[in-house]
Amino acid sequence: MNAETLNPSFSQIDLGIGGMTCASCVSRVERVLKKQAGVNEATVNLATESARITVSGDDDPAETLARLKRAVRDAGYEPRAMEAMDDNAGETWHGISLDLLPVLIGIALSAPLALPMVGDLFGKHWMLPGWVQFLLATPVQFWLGARFYQAGWGALKALTGNMELLVAIGTTAGWALSTWLWLGAEPGQMVHLYFEGSAVVITLVLLGKWLESRAKRQTTSAIRALHALRPDKAHLLPDGVRRTELTDVAVDELLAGDLIRVLAGERFPADGELVEGETHANESMLTGEALPVAKVPGDAVTGGSLNGEGSVQVRVRAVGAQSTLAQIITLVQDAQAGKAPVQRLVDKVAAVFVPVVLVVAAITLATWLWMGAPWEQALLNTVAVLVIACPCALGLATPTAIMAGTGVAAQHGILIKDAQALEMAYRVDTVAFDKTGTLTVGRPRLVVVEAIPGVDEEAVLRAAAALQAQSEHPLAHAVMDMARERGWMPAANAAIEVQSVTGRGTQGSVQGTRLALGSVRWMNELGVALGPLAASVTQQQNEGATVSVLASQAGEGAAWTPLALLAFGDEPKAGAQQAMDRLRAAGLRVFMVSGDNRGAAEAMARRLGMDPAKGEVIAEVLPGDKAAVVRRLQSGEQAVVSETAAPEAVPMVEGQVFAAEPVAAITPEPSPGPSSPKRHTVAMVGDGVNDAPALAAADVGLAMGAMDGGQGGSDVAMHAAGITLLRGDPALVAAALDISRKTVVKIKQNLFWAFAYNAVGIPLAAMGYLSPVIAGAAMALSSVSVVSNALLLKRWKPQEAPHQEVSVSSQA
Repeated sequence: MNAETLNPSFSQIDLGIGGMTCASCVSRVERVLKKQAGVNEATVNLATESARITVSGDDDPAETLARLKRAVRDAGYEPRAMEAMDDNAGETWHGISLDLLPVLIGIALSAPLALPMVGDLFGKHWMLPGWVQFLLATPVQFWLGARFYQAGWGALKALTGNMELLVAIGTTAGWALSTWLWLGAEPGQMVHLYFEGSAVVITLVLLGKWLESRAKRQTTSAIRALHALRPDKAHLLPDGVRRTELTDVAVDELLAGDLIRVLAGERFPADGELVEGETHANESMLTGEALPVAKVPGDAVTGGSLNGEGSVQVRVRAVGAQSTLAQIITLVQDAQAGKAPVQRLVDKVAAVFVPVVLVVAAITLATWLWMGAPWEQALLNTVAVLVIACPCALGLATPTAIMAGTGVAAQHGILIKDAQALEMAYRVDTVAFDKTGTLTVGRPRLVVVEAIPGVDEEAVLRAAAALQAQSEHPLAHAVMDMARERGWMPAANAAIEVQSVTGRGTQGSVQGTRLALGSVRWMNELGVALGPLAASVTQQQNEGATVSVLASQAGEGAAWTPLALLAFGDEPKAGAQQAMDRLRAAGLRVFMVSGDNRGAAEAMARRLGMDPAKGEVIAEVLPGDKAAVVRRLQSGEQAVVSETAAPEAVPMVEGQVFAAEPVAAITPEPSPGPSSPKRHTVAMVGDGVNDAPALAAADVGLAMGAMDGGQGGSDVAMHAAGITLLRGDPALVAAALDISRKTVVKIKQNLFWAFAYNAVGIPLAAMGYLSPVIAGAAMALSSVSVVSNALLLKRWKPQEAPHQEVSVSSQA
């Protein structure tokens, strides 16, 4: 059990629940939990045998947990701590798994009962005496089958039904009929008994549950592999005060700021910064990228990644729940614990399924008796109906597919935040990409500095660097990089009264001169006459460069005059064009959303293989307008830029210092027909804090490269998005949509087979075409087949990048 704080009003509790076997159990536990005081929401997962409960944060946590456990126990199930759910999985008795032992005992006792059935096929009569059959069947019925009576009785007390109740009623009826026939037979008379039916059904159900539990454990293999990545110990370096020598400590004892040594071949115990030594790190567990990444002092390292050939020193930056690995595990667990929207329909069906089956069984019994059939035949047909109708597969159909799909996606650097995002991604028909950092490298370079006649270029660059020295904007970094290349850096106080104007630029005073550096549009708003720079500005924009202008003001209220233009260039990411082509080949609409001027955006779009003439480029978009663009795309109206509309007010966004060309208002292109436009399902792909509103507004948000150790605004984007791509590779977008679609297809296949087994099996059993033994085998097969079908997702690999197909488990 663990608790997680959601906000001041609510907290989240994960509670293990033992004894659940079918969809009816899930519905029943959810109803019980939701009735408890302070519970806002409860979601139960049959595959993980757990419940996620959102409770009021005002209540005492210990008292709340006690009430929840009491409610689960009163409902007939066993509350457990989450960490104890797999305690029995590895326990053995004389080399035999404790989970398998009841199955083996059931087989040993049932085989002699079933053997005469096989002999009849060859004309052999191996029927055992009645008393021997009774002695073999009774332990199976009441010892091995005790779990069915216990859970069934709990369901009856709650005035509901579950799988165990059906099995208990059906097999008890078969055992009781056989006992009555045996005791009522004349001395020496050989009567046909049905002990084998009840015993074999119970054994088959136990075997099916064992196979099912084995398969379910495989669906959580990704989580276990991720947990196994973190080492137990860390080599803590001396601090010269309390520790004077190297000390091995538990990883849980590490604190932010500690200095640790990581030897060659070891895993990094925590997130940190390399302070001494050089090495390569295998981060395949994080990004799915197999190639080791070079690490030098100043680089970030991720806890759980594998150190290469160097012995290095690392300054710990994040531990515990704040670490990258912990966040990945949490995201995968959240997705696997969640419930897909399609499951709501299944829950409604499961809530009434068992009562309906009991009615069908009663009708079957009454109908056969009315038709004049012997009591034995009528009862056996009724037992067959009860046994084959067990809704085990129905409860496993959705969660097992979600667990397998999200697990294999995580192994390839795709974190699916919740089941709703997974199911929505299945419907995506439109993908909108933020340009900078998503389709491009995102590290613009200062390629041109052009001063007006009479102004020294180096002086311009020094002034621009002084103005941008404290900025975190990518264009500011490009200015500073150029300054470093020329061997000088401005003093910390070189610029004073620095003020940023969101989406436009920044201004301040350098050596007594008031300066403004920002977009051409902002210069127009300030009344700057570009004069000799106008032609160069147009040329650079047409060539795809991002252009900013440096202007000066002689005094308060004086006119601004231009000093120089600065042109910045970016490069497309490797494979970006192929990723866009793959999305189009899949029938998706593709758009690029950029804050750059239209010329720069369209020039980059052409390098990416996009066609601006088809409206695939949406340029001059302010950060606050990206969400509006997404809504336009969703509504089916083409988002275009109005040349004359006035700019909208833009909220302040931390980290946004200036953009080259802010957007004018977004207006819809007239619909070509009288009917309303088609509603599109839009996926938005972004990488920064400015993209967070658009990611949240989209049907599916994909945050690219968000797990960066908490640097920049990518953590904000990750929390706003439903899917996180751990590697900054545009090809992962198509891969994420592909695994989402395949997972939803598996869910639908599983639900089809789960319903098909019952839709076909119940009528056949009612008509007398299935014996209880065959019905039990079919019921067990339905659960195993559903889980096995879900496990086929573990074979999935991204199509476009075979060299990146690295399994998490292989690195554990």
